[in-house]
Amino acid sequence: MTESTGVKQVGSPGSRGRTTIADVVVEKIAGMAARDVFGVHALGSRTARSMGSMRERMPGTGSGKSVTRGVSVEVGERQAAIDLEIVVDYGVSITEVAGAVRENVIAAVERMAGRDVVDVNITVSDVKLPEEEDEEEAPQRVQ
Repeated sequence: MTESTGVKQVGSPGSRGRTTIADVVVEKIAGMAARDVFGVHALGSRTARSMGSMRERMPGTGSGKSVTRGVSVEVGERQAAIDLEIVVDYGVSITEVAGAVRENVIAAVERMAGRDVVDVNITVSDVKLPEEEDEEEAPQRVQ
């Protein structure tokens, strides 16, 4: 004979409890999704990229490009708003690149973080000309 305690579990296990997603998680998702779009050269302003490049060369400060550079988000329980600062390659249609970035970021954040994206504001802060040298690829003077 089984004993009933009178306590019933209602709802699926996935609906019991709460999931919190940190802003930095959404920043990384948005940054990676924006970089995947053809015509996006980099994220962040020239100053931010230069400072980040110098900081990354310093021992003990991490390596690789900062995925969240040029990305700012506000994340709520059900929604997210995203601001991006991008640099586009010379010769591409800025409006087409911005539209593709917006679509890619919305799809990635909604799929991965389960948040409705209410805004993706994009600022194009620079155009990468073919003859310009990248700050991140520039050879170091001191080795």
